[in-house]
Amino acid sequence: MTGSGRSDPTDDTHSRRRFLAGTTLAALGVGAAGVATGDPGFDDPFALGVASGDPQPESVVLWTRLAPEPLARAGGMADESVPVEWRVAEDRGMEAVVASGTALAEPGGAHAVHVVPEGLDPGTEYFYRFRAGGYDSPVGRTKTAPEPDEPLEQFTFAFASCQAWTDGFYTAYRHMAAEELDLVVHLGDYVYEYPVGPEGGVRGTATPPAYRTEARSLERYRRQYALYRSDPDLRAAHASAPWLVTRDDHEVDNNYADDVPQDPDRQPPSTFRERRAAAYRAHYEHMPLRPADRPDGPDQELYRRYRFGELVALDALDTRQYRSDQPCEGLVGDCRERLAADRTILGTEQREWLRDAVEESETTWEAVANQVPMASMDLEPGPGESFRLDQWDGYVDDREAVTEAFAASAATPVVVTGDVHRNWANEVRRDDETVAAEFVGSSISSGGDGYPTDPAGRFVVRENDNVHYYNAQRGYVRCRLTPESWTTDYRVVARVSDRGAPVRTDRRFRVAAGSPGLD
Repeated sequence: MTGSGRSDPTDDTHSRRRFLAGTTLAALGVGAAGVATGDPGFDDPFALGVASGDPQPESVVLWTRLAPEPLARAGGMADESVPVEWRVAEDRGMEAVVASGTALAEPGGAHAVHVVPEGLDPGTEYFYRFRAGGYDSPVGRTKTAPEPDEPLEQFTFAFASCQAWTDGFYTAYRHMAAEELDLVVHLGDYVYEYPVGPEGGVRGTATPPAYRTEARSLERYRRQYALYRSDPDLRAAHASAPWLVTRDDHEVDNNYADDVPQDPDRQPPSTFRERRAAAYRAHYEHMPLRPADRPDGPDQELYRRYRFGELVALDALDTRQYRSDQPCEGLVGDCRERLAADRTILGTEQREWLRDAVEESETTWEAVANQVPMASMDLEPGPGESFRLDQWDGYVDDREAVTEAFAASAATPVVVTGDVHRNWANEVRRDDETVAAEFVGSSISSGGDGYPTDPAGRFVVRENDNVHYYNAQRGYVRCRLTPESWTTDYRVVARVSDRGAPVRTDRRFRVAAGSPGLD
């Protein structure tokens, strides 16, 4: 199902159709004063590329945003609605068309469209393209999910997070795009809310003065997404496969927790909720999310569950919107508050939804797409203990509830995690029993070039017998699943300070089905 209260749209009573009698369309925004006719009055509007996502057995979401001048206000578009044609085909040449239609790109929604073609065949590769103002978009590749009861021999996906535009180029995405995966999972920090200098950080790319302030308004968040999506490697990755997306903190405000911002003395709750509403809306406008997942002001139910045949179920979490404020301060050893039963990182509803989903899972693998490290990690040398309390070590009661569900599940749980700009391979334990593997991926660019290892990382591996690997370079993580094993490759690039670095697999881990420990 998608979300906690919606049913799983995988009813096989629908007939399979190569040529569709109808489609479901949706576009962002509200009605505009007029609709563009005749000469569109803009240049090629597809500078931000195309994307697809949220794959179900009979549908995917197709996305684009019209923005001929991405860094200008409103993307360089006039205050009027524009019809956008779309097509889905069985071939990259877009000749064997199976679905088509027209959506309206409206100014109230940043001229973005979210199209949901229905009645597609399960587990099938498709291609899609948009047309507006006489211009054709790039062709995108996507895949529907297989039927829930289909036995799969293999499923391959990659996950990524943390892509500060000013810190480096998105070379890792160029390599990811070349793999033509079944799925890409983005775990958050898609944009950073911070100001952008006139030379664009290490990129040395000039940016307009409007970028000098931190993102707080809807227009400023929209500009940030446009800047990030202007990168050709990110656009290539979006066009290469369907994406599942969730958020972390920097899409709104660093380390925010529910209604508590990073600096509550400067942002009262009412002001921050207005900011959160703007941030959530801009995120939706730029992601391949279904119209049913559109935020309602400062609220959005973004946690949801996907299933890919009998092989794997994937639970996408939201660990920011419902969490209690971080306990104590920074790295703390004796912080008893972190053990309190009323502290939560998931919120009551999401916690129960996740527990039920994991305990009732009928697939071989149970993948949990998560923002911050779940496995316990002692960061203090010697007999003392010190924990980073922004991650699950600051929310011990929720972790106990989830690991209890892991232990009771018939599936083999695996957690995939972002946020910390480092590669880690961990075992998640409950009462000294390993109940899940956790693969933590590094950043795409955040933190700059990075390095293979450092004294702090080597120490943490030595100090924690559940931590098996550390690397501080940039890249993404590729996972190949079969009924027998889960294979994880840590794909790293040597540098992000300039384009074109090669990619390599730094380390490979395997998990055997039915045995959650790392090999």
